[in-house]
Amino acid sequence: MIKCLEEDVRARLRSGVAIKSLVYINKTTGLSTYSTPPSEEVQAVCTKDITTMAVNVVLESGFQCRCYPFRSELVLPFLPRPREERILASQHSREADADSLQSLLSGWDNPIFACYPEVAVDVSSSQAGNLAVKVHNILYPYRFTKEMIHSMQVLQQVDNKFIACLINTRSEVNEYSDGNLLVLVDQHAAHERIRLEQLIAESYEKPSAVSGKKKLLSSIICPPLEIEVTEEQRRLLRCCYKSLEDLGLGLSFPENRNQILVGKVPLCFMEREANELRRKRQPVAKSIVEELIQEQIELLQTTGGARGTLPLTFLKVLASQACHGAIKFNDSLTMEESSQLIEALSCCQLPFQCAHGRPSMLPLADTDHLPQEKQQPKPNLAKLRKMAQAWQLFGKQRHHHGTEL
Repeated sequence: MIKCLEEDVRARLRSGVAIKSLVYINKTTGLSTYSTPPSEEVQAVCTKDITTMAVNVVLESGFQCRCYPFRSELVLPFLPRPREERILASQHSREADADSLQSLLSGWDNPIFACYPEVAVDVSSSQAGNLAVKVHNILYPYRFTKEMIHSMQVLQQVDNKFIACLINTRSEVNEYSDGNLLVLVDQHAAHERIRLEQLIAESYEKPSAVSGKKKLLSSIICPPLEIEVTEEQRRLLRCCYKSLEDLGLGLSFPENRNQILVGKVPLCFMEREANELRRKRQPVAKSIVEELIQEQIELLQTTGGARGTLPLTFLKVLASQACHGAIKFNDSLTMEESSQLIEALSCCQLPFQCAHGRPSMLPLADTDHLPQEKQQPKPNLAKLRKMAQAWQLFGKQRHHHGTEL
């Protein structure tokens, strides 16, 4: 220790500094100096990002670490704070998050779920009736069955567009009881459904006694239609062209690998073609056949050829035919014609929708839920007659006592 002091004294003497000189120590860095520091702080422009400056620290145990002394702002927020300050900071953070989320949602134009404007209903206006109908439909939902249509009672045609009917929706259906639900039947939609199911039934050949398969009626095209396909599509069609004959398609495969020939098509396709040409329009047979073949190719790729219903292309052609020949709006119907239409509708497989899927009938009111008028009690004539006789007898007796007095 003394040796260190002697060396320190000799060093100071060599530098020309007295032993009892004043020493200035920097409180921040811990460095000392004998020269007087400037009275005013010297400002210098920082030309380097000191936040990335690292210092290697070697401890007495020999452990070495690397620290960043000028990154104090990254450490201070994580220092322990008083409980009250932590609670206030947490509340402020939650409120800020809620406000930012609410502002985001309010200004966001959601492309999937549209935010409908909230409109108050004035119950004193005409909207009250519509609101009552909606509430009634929610409280008393109706589920129609085919059996209900058999008991449908035709009232009359309405505005040459609808047929007013009564349906019995009660749990206990009585053959002689009147219907309770008033419905309007769309005469065009009803006749369209009837015609569609008739056209479907007429599109099949009579099943043979041997195979028992139902085949669609087909028509021969001469010359055959040339349809462009890929090699993969051609391979799929060639594997199952026999099953496509049940749909009225007759295919042949020429040497050209990117082409097939269609010599037979469903009969309804040619009827549609004839109707279009009669109206002086462009031919549609080839485009319809291409759509049908593409539909069957997709079916083969996804299900391996499993087929449960008629092709959608075939149904679209028949639905168009059913629509053009159906009863239109403003067609006047007699009571007998209306009854025949409802009777034919009750025999359909899907009587509640037209050929394009629109509903064919709409419920209006349930007579069981309408307010019943209070009937005035009928007078009891026998009781009134007895009361009149009693008053007459009482009057005679009173007169008799008056004469005696």
